[in-house]
Amino acid sequence: MEEALFKIRENGKFGFINTKGEVVIEPQYINAEEFYNGFSRVLLNNKPVHLDSLGRLLMKYVFNYAGLFEEKLARVQRVRKWGFINTRGNLHIETQFQDADDFSEGKAAVKEDGYWGYIDKDGTPVISLDFHEAGSFKNGLAPAAAEENLWGIIDDEGDWVFEPSLERIYSFQENIAVYTSGENWGLLDIDGDILTDPQFEFIDGHNEGRFYDGLAIIIQDEKYGVLDTSGEIIVAPKLDFIADYSEGRALVEHKGKFGFINRNGQVAVPPTYIDAGGFSEGLAPVCIKGKWGFINNRNEMVIDAKFDIVESFKNGLAKAVLNKQWQYIDWHGKAVWKES
Repeated sequence: MEEALFKIRENGKFGFINTKGEVVIEPQYINAEEFYNGFSRVLLNNKPVHLDSLGRLLMKYVFNYAGLFEEKLARVQRVRKWGFINTRGNLHIETQFQDADDFSEGKAAVKEDGYWGYIDKDGTPVISLDFHEAGSFKNGLAPAAAEENLWGIIDDEGDWVFEPSLERIYSFQENIAVYTSGENWGLLDIDGDILTDPQFEFIDGHNEGRFYDGLAIIIQDEKYGVLDTSGEIIVAPKLDFIADYSEGRALVEHKGKFGFINRNGQVAVPPTYIDAGGFSEGLAPVCIKGKWGFINNRNEMVIDAKFDIVESFKNGLAKAVLNKQWQYIDWHGKAVWKES
């Protein structure tokens, strides 16, 4: 299991510490992303380069774009062609495609001459370039569009299991997928049966139809509610705001104040905070009189509200900012690392 690393800042440059607060990659990069699947991405000469957890750069090639690693392969663009590198930075699949998507379930959608198909991890075509558009495989199924730009569902042989008939279908989450009609979305199951008619609004900045803890946020007439994976509305759209569920709780806004509801829509933490964030590792950030601290799921303040900015806990640490200086704190509020 990869050791968790956390981005730090010193003198305007970025590096990484471990969970003990020990610097493992010295701050030296003008830009760096958080680690994902064992790699960060940093900028060198304005080009993206992968950085591994030992601080080694994958610099065998210069790419215009370098994607995230999925299933130990990352899509890359050189000049105008797309291919894939492995975790050693070697070109595993040559840059040869007009476009490409990430690997999922051993397949990646690729585009050639205006049409999409799928390759395996050896770069071998496994589903012909027959589709106008194509999505990622989940549970052996993928959304795809026929030439007339109607979407259906294909299996891992490329055969239609649900004939193209819908405006757009997104990749499956478990056994359900979001589909669209006009400006609204609904749900269908793996057989293509409609679970909910397209009645929920798309709003910029929201993960419409994205399920967390088996629940998704819905919006109707600018009011927020909650939907489960069977298509049943658990919380009617009547709240001013609901954030995605995490650890069985969702952040809600009521009359300008923030609190939390449980999976049944019942109040778990009354809306009394001027701002708040979602639960992670048993704690949630809350804002009191302009300062941030953390509460537990019993609404007990466990880390005093004294920081200017905080982020949610991840792998035992949370980033906090006080007087413009970064620091990382543990579950007791003790700083394990501070910016000089």
